[in-house]
Formats: sequence, C-alpha cells, structure tokens
Amino acid sequence: MDSSSGGAVAASPAFSFSSPAPVENPSPHSKPRASYSSPRTSYRVETPSRSIPPSSSSSRTIYSDRFIPSRAGSNFALFDLSPPPSSAASSSSLDTGREDGSGAYATLLRTALFGPDQGVAPPATPDSSSPSVTGRNSSSSSSSSLPTTPSRNIFRYKVEVPRYSLAAQFEDGLPGFSHFHPRTPRKVPRSPYKVLDAPALQDDFYLNLVDWSSHNVLAVGLGNCVYLWNACSSKVTKLCDLGVEDSVCSVGWAQRGNHLAVGTNQGKVQIWDASHCRRIRTMESHRLRVGAIAWSSSLLSSGSRDKTILQRDIRAQEDFVSKLTGHKSEVCGLKWSHDNRELASGGNDNRLFVWNQHSSQPVLKYCQHTAAVKAIAWSPHVHGLLASGGGTADRCIRFWNTTTNSHLNCIDTGSQVCNLVWSKNVNELVSTHGYSQNQIIVWRYPAMSKLATLTGHTYRVLYLAMSPDGQTIVTGAGDETLRFWNVFPSPKSQNTGSDIGARTLGRSHIR
Repeated sequence: MDSSSGGAVAASPAFSFSSPAPVENPSPHSKPRASYSSPRTSYRVETPSRSIPPSSSSSRTIYSDRFIPSRAGSNFALFDLSPPPSSAASSSSLDTGREDGSGAYATLLRTALFGPDQGVAPPATPDSSSPSVTGRNSSSSSSSSLPTTPSRNIFRYKVEVPRYSLAAQFEDGLPGFSHFHPRTPRKVPRSPYKVLDAPALQDDFYLNLVDWSSHNVLAVGLGNCVYLWNACSSKVTKLCDLGVEDSVCSVGWAQRGNHLAVGTNQGKVQIWDASHCRRIRTMESHRLRVGAIAWSSSLLSSGSRDKTILQRDIRAQEDFVSKLTGHKSEVCGLKWSHDNRELASGGNDNRLFVWNQHSSQPVLKYCQHTAAVKAIAWSPHVHGLLASGGGTADRCIRFWNTTTNSHLNCIDTGSQVCNLVWSKNVNELVSTHGYSQNQIIVWRYPAMSKLATLTGHTYRVLYLAMSPDGQTIVTGAGDETLRFWNVFPSPKSQNTGSDIGARTLGRSHIR
C-alpha cells in the first residue's frame, strides 16, 4: 500500500543549419586571356600527358581523359558584369547610349555578387601541371590585362548565421526524440496568482477531489460537500451535501455540458446537473469507496477500492453495462484517451493497465512501477503516448507507446508523483509531487528538461486540474489551500495571459 507516491535528459539537435565554411580558390593566379579566334576553346588532356617542346605550336591539342573548359573567352560584359573601368573617362564612355539607371544597376549587382570594391574576373581555368601548358603560358605570363581572382569565396553569408535545429521548428516530436531549442526559455511565474482557502480538503493520496469544467467552473470536494467556484465571476456555489454518514471521494466533469459525477465513500456515483444544482440519478454496485472517475462522451467509468472498474452508460437504466477486473488492489487512477478509444487505469497494486471499449480484461499491462500508480495522462499531441507516475517507493514518470506496446522513457523525479497533466497548447507537461519535496514541475517533452519548479504548498500536492484554455493549473494539498498558477502559453502567443490569470493576486475562501 502506498501512503504517499522523473531527472532531465539533455539532448543535442539532430540536424542544424550552419554557415558554409569558406572555400579556398582553386588557383592563386588568373589565367591570361587566350588569343584564339574562337570565344570558347576546350582542351583535352590525357593522363599521363605528353610533353611538347616549347617551340611547338600553341594551337596543338593535347588529349586526356579530363575535359577542362577554358573560360578565358567568356563575354562577361554581356551581363554588365565586366570589371570596373580603370579611369573616369573610360567609365563615362561605357555608359554612353545607356539609360541613366543601367550603370548604377550594374554597380549594385557587382557589389551584391562580389562584394564592395572588388574587380570582376572571369573564372580562370586552373593551371595545369603539364610541362606543355606551363611552357605555353610562360610567353604571356607578363600580361596584366585582367585582375586576379578574388581571394575569398564569393558565395558566402555576409552575416554569421546562428545555428538552429530543424527539429526546433516543430513542438511535436516522436516519443524519445530530443530537440534543441536555441530560443530563450519561456518564463514561468514562480508564484501563484491566486490562493483559495479550502477547509476540510482531505490529505489522501487515493482520492481525486478537484476538477475544472469546459465551462470554466471548478468543482472541489470538501468533506461531505461539493462546492463550485466560477472562475469568471469568482462566485462560490454549494452543489450538494452528502450528510454525516458519507463523504466525497472523487469529482469529475463530463467533457461537454454541465454534468458532474460525484463518487462517494459508500460506493455510490451521483450525477448532478450543475447549472440547476439538481441531482439527476444515483448509481450503486460498488461495494467500497469510489476514488477515481473518468468520462468518455456518455460513458462514465468509475474505479473503486473494491478493485473493479464499472462502465456506466448514463442513458441506460442499468447501473453499469460492463465490469473490468484485473487490478489486485484499489483503483486510484483513471483516464480516457483523447479519441475515447482506450482507458488507462492505475492501482495500488503498482500496475498500469490499458483497456479498449469492448474488453473486460486489460489489453496492455505495464508492471515496471514499484509503487501505486495514480498519476496518468494521455498526450494530446502524439497518438498512443501515455505518461504515468509512481508513488513514494517509485518516484518515476514513465512514458509508454500503447500503439507499439513499448516503454519509451523513465525519469526519476526524486519525489512521490501525485498527478500529471499534459498541456493542450505546447508539448509540455506538469507533474505534482508529495513526499518529500511537495513541488510542482513543468517539463518540456521529449527532452524532459525542467522549465520551472514551483513551491508553496506545505503538504503533498495531491490534486491537479487545468483550465479549459490550457494556460492555468490549479493545485490542491492537505494544507487546505488551492493555488492557481500560470504555467502554459496560450494557443496563439506564449506571452498572452489567460483571462483568469489577468485577475489580481489575492487570497479568498472557497466557502
């Protein structure tokens, strides 16, 4: 039995952009312009080449297995890329007959391609090591009609380009695939913006007493009563009172609408219409307390201390339509996947099970945890990605791929893991902890680097819920307080605060 219940992995980028390294020029000397009548002459050189006496004709062709084109006859002036004239007079004669802007355009084009104050030389054919070529070039080595080739790589970045990761362009990633984010880490406020007193909030690891509806209403079980706190108006409403003989063990909002399920210590499940504060029906069949509740459309799942999970269709007259058996101890965690196809359950038997809509036995069984499994969260970003947390003797957050039935990662957090919830807006999750540090940690997935560690509760942080906009979380503890934190960015901007978070910091009573 668990009376209570993972380290960041740094990762380097898988791909990155970088500035191209400068490339040395092929030859430090320019090839002098040839005197052939053809504007473009090719040489064919055989290996090994045959030596030709210097007295031989310069037009004699040498054969080889390489084709080296000669660009000495290229007409660069055709594209207005010819070298700048040596004098002002020649410059003025070049522009004769042109439109006024053509000379300026050519100058700008030369500057953009070759850099400022650089002459433009046609690409020279590298000097051959052949003696014949050396001899032929020696006669015209004194020619200086063409400037030398620039001594730097002309195709380069003018400004140093910072290194970025291709993977950093995507928040989503494959499980276990680490990303490097060069941008500045997002700032997470280290203090709650609101604190509510919650008298009689039980310090019991196996209960689930806080939930936040899609209509921005917070439900809290305090003793034998359920209270509703409207986050827009801060109005507090007492929904129900179970009497002195019973107490609230779990609360859970339907995915849409105003229906709230309440699990009791006597094994009952009540359905309430919160908008009218009216009880719709009461369902029994559990022999012991109901500490976990999860909705899937009109299907309601309830986990009990009697080791069973009952599937209830609130449209049917029967109390339940199927019973799931497999746990050997109390069921303390229940979560439906976002596509409503799989149900994950955690128990005090240290087991994590996955069920489908038609199974009465678990289709997947995970037994790596060494303490009770209450914390369960399905990723809204990657199909089949499931996170679970263990109790005091385990302290680990584990990640599973239910599609391939594989264990992806394990992080030792150093404290009992009480709750997990995944951000709707970014690929991050938050965990709350008990013994011994009572902290709240915001993680970036899949690197599992800590974005923030939040403290303030003096008891185990046993309860956790997230606002409908996905930006705010509320935590509850045995210190009888509820604390509201802005931890996640909005869907459109990381700097936009939620409507709730914009309210003034204050402390008030929930009843």
